[in-house]
Amino acid sequence: MATAAASVHLVPMNVESDISDDSAVARRFQAGDDTALEAAYQRWSALVYTSAIRAVGNEADAADITQAVFVSAWQSRSGFDAAKGSLPGWLMTLTRRRIADHWRDRARHVRRVEAAAQVEPDEPEEIAADSVIDRVVLADELERLGDPQRRIVELAFFQDLTHTQIASLLNLPVGTVKSHIRRSLERLRRRLEVDGGAL
Repeated sequence: MATAAASVHLVPMNVESDISDDSAVARRFQAGDDTALEAAYQRWSALVYTSAIRAVGNEADAADITQAVFVSAWQSRSGFDAAKGSLPGWLMTLTRRRIADHWRDRARHVRRVEAAAQVEPDEPEEIAADSVIDRVVLADELERLGDPQRRIVELAFFQDLTHTQIASLLNLPVGTVKSHIRRSLERLRRRLEVDGGAL
């Protein structure tokens, strides 16, 4: 899954032996220690993945959720307060949010496909069919974009947020948001042109 935090490596690694207990991992994680991120992933990624697979029933989606949880946790680690709870507890809170986001995204996709299938009764049959096909292709291609591209496009075109607002909401540079939108629109245009040429 493409993310803005591609530099964060979530592959289990041998971490230094001085991270010997959960509280030490939590302290160093909050302080921004990369080895603590690796230790947290080693210790609790299975817990996150198990919760995700039970909720979504799909290994690929559960793996995406697991990675998204740890990327999100790392990016927002300043929001973790060890005095208010444990690091695995906080990770599970993030996991529940990601699972809820997953189902909201699925429901949105279903609504888009259902809406695309509805045809205005007074449209000529051939035009109506082409319109439905275009909308289904568009909804399908949006689903394939993956995050954060899909989320950025939805915020820009379905919620009418500015580049600056999207950058602030997703904690990304404005230039990155603009690049994602430009590349996503180019991909959508190519897909629609290919499918249109094939009809």
